Amino acid sequence: MWIDISQELKIGMNVWPGDVEFQYHKTLKISEGDSVNTGKITMSSHTGTHIDAPFHYDDNGISIEKMDINRLSGIAEIVNLEGVKQIDYHTVAGLLPFETTILIFKTTEQEHDYDSYPSFTKEAAELLSKNGIQMIGTDGPSVDPLTSKDLPAHHAFNTHHIYILEGLRLQHVNPGLYEFMALPLPIKGADGSPVRAVIREME
Repeated sequence: MWIDISQELKIGMNVWPGDVEFQYHKTLKISEGDSVNTGKITMSSHTGTHIDAPFHYDDNGISIEKMDINRLSGIAEIVNLEGVKQIDYHTVAGLLPFETTILIFKTTEQEHDYDSYPSFTKEAAELLSKNGIQMIGTDGPSVDPLTSKDLPAHHAFNTHHIYILEGLRLQHVNPGLYEFMALPLPIKGADGSPVRAVIREME
């Protein structure tokens, strides 16, 4: 059975401070005589659980539809780092060795505030790369701090060819190995996309 580890998209949900708020409005309604229900969605490309394309923080980076979807599914390892303030070289070193190329960080049993989640260091990204990691996921809203302007972790992950998945919901899952999938919409030229991230216990 697949387990959903993505955020529900709904009106009033938390979004990155200053970003576009999520909105869904019905444009056709059966209750008003239309033959179908349809709706209009307004949101940021980084709403809820989402994947960052390198173009998000680098004008020369690839956009979301050019990312390799084969690297966005497979066997993932969820590790428990609840309570850590920052994920640095020593944090990553304490997790070695890795059994997969996809590593997901569970850092809270609650929803993170935008000013209190653990960020990553560029040294952590380098060590992850040296140990075969090609994609990381986090339950934080970003891999860099809220106030960061130069985004060192984003750039370090890109330098080491590691994809970034942010905004996961992991309160209801335990550490371990899982089948994993999180596919973005192929939005031409886009800097990111919300995803439906799911896991399934290994047989």
